[in-house]
Order: sequence, then C-alpha cells, then structure tokens
Amino acid sequence: MRVLVTGGAGFIGSNLVRRLQEEGQTVTVVDDMSGGEIGFLPKGTDYYIQDFASDRVIEMVKDQKFDVIMHLAAKPRVPYSVEFPFDSNDTNVSKTLKLMEAARGNIKRFVNTSSSSVYGDAQILPTPENHGHFPQSPYALQKSISESYCKMFSDLYGMDTVSVRPFNVFGPNQRGDNPYSTAVSAWFGAVLNGKPLRSDGTGEQSRDVTYVDNVVDIMYRCATHGGTFKAEAFNAGTGFSITNNEILAWFKKTYPDIQIVNAPARKGDVMKTCADVSKAESVLGYKVLAPFWEGVEKTRQWVFSGV
Repeated sequence: MRVLVTGGAGFIGSNLVRRLQEEGQTVTVVDDMSGGEIGFLPKGTDYYIQDFASDRVIEMVKDQKFDVIMHLAAKPRVPYSVEFPFDSNDTNVSKTLKLMEAARGNIKRFVNTSSSSVYGDAQILPTPENHGHFPQSPYALQKSISESYCKMFSDLYGMDTVSVRPFNVFGPNQRGDNPYSTAVSAWFGAVLNGKPLRSDGTGEQSRDVTYVDNVVDIMYRCATHGGTFKAEAFNAGTGFSITNNEILAWFKKTYPDIQIVNAPARKGDVMKTCADVSKAESVLGYKVLAPFWEGVEKTRQWVFSGV
C-alpha cells in the first residue's frame, strides 16, 4: 500500500509513519516543518518539505502516486484559532478541500484527522460518535467542517473517506516547549528545563488523555480496513478520563521540588472529555494498547532519554 502522510514529521504523524513502515507499507511524507522535525522520521523515509496543498503534492495525487492519503497536517491549536480564525481556516478547511478535490477518483481511501473537540461540552460521557457536534472554537468548527466535506465527497463522488477523532494525545515526539503540546508533554518539558508547571483554570477539567500509540493504532486500522467507508468517524481514545489536578499531583509526588503556577482558563476549552471506543472495538478490532499511566511512564522515559 502506497501511503501519503501529510504532517508526517509532526508528533502523531511521525509515530504513524513508524507504524506504517513496521507493517511494510510504502510511505511518503509531506510536511512544511511548522510543527514537525526531520529527526522524528525513521531513517530512509521519503519526504518533501512543503505545504500539503502545494502544486507538487497536488500533481502527485492527481497522477495516482498513492493508494491512501492519511491527512494529519493542520493548525491544531485552539488558542491560535480563536485569535486567527481566518488563517487557521485556510489550512484546516480550504487547503484540506483542495487536497480532497485532487484525491477524488485518484486514490482508494482518504483518512481524515478530525478532533474530539467537535463534540464541545458533550452531554453524554463517554461520548459516542453519533453525538451531535457543538464546537466551541474555530478549530473545532473547522474539524467538523472537514468531516462534513468527507461525507459530501462520499455521497456525491463515491469517495472512500473516514475520519478519526483523537482525544488529547501525548507521547514521544511531542516536545514540551512546542505550542501545540498537550498538558502531559508540556509539564514534562517544564520539569526537564527547571520551569514551573502551568495549571489553567481550576484544574478540575477532565480529559481522555490518550497515549499516541492508541491513536496510531486506530488510524492504521482505518487505513487498512477491508470494505468501503462512507464518511464514518471513529473516536481515538481510551474510555478513561483524568483531571489535570490528578496528573499534577503525580508530578508533585514524583518531582517534589517543582512549582505550579495558576493561569486563567483558556478560551474555547471544554471541561470534560471521554471517548466511547466501542465502535472502534467492534468495527476495527481496536483494543487499548497503553492505558494512561503506562503512557506517562513511556513518555517520561523518552523525555529524559536525551532524544
């Protein structure tokens, strides 16, 4: 299987590339390096440093160079989208649509990376995929729109599309000082650099904080699943939630000398998330590979390995 991974040098993308290569798939990466690092890619990976909607990439797609596109490239920060909604929309919607248009009739499957943020403050926890969309930030709205385009392309053009909704991902290759980092990686980065840990709001917000291998597994299963998808969506999480305060308590116990500073709640953030993963289990055969605390230990080992 020939796979194009957009954003493949980023945090989730590079872990996905590693999994694809381990499974014997042929991988090409395109990444503009706004959030990625060449050093994250396995040696020998074929990559292009450019925008995923560049003329060169679009022509490769139209020339049927790939069987599957796994689209991870995005501007993923909620605060950034709140401040710059037009710019984030350009990447997350307009350029995504350009890539999908090129892919129409030229690939076998389009795997779209959406987000759990499409649910907003979900009324049902754990949240199933058929829950309504109530986005509370431009980023969440943009991801919801990308899913709507997937459905339209499946309905209008018979295009095989599927969306994955990751829940608060952390793990190796997520630098703590990267503005896109989630809390666990940011806090490990602060410990590494002797800086205080920032706690937003009350700290009682709870998240399905998901180790990256779990998300990668669902993405890989979506890419290789038999049959045809018609814009189905799958949660990528664990079904377990934990509060920021509980995680901070572990950091304080493990690193007694750290300081914690409070900050205002971030605009656009939701209070609770928890994934219902029963659909991924029944349709894709997914099982959680690494529960939260196991993922924390694996991440700690990576952070302090000097990589």
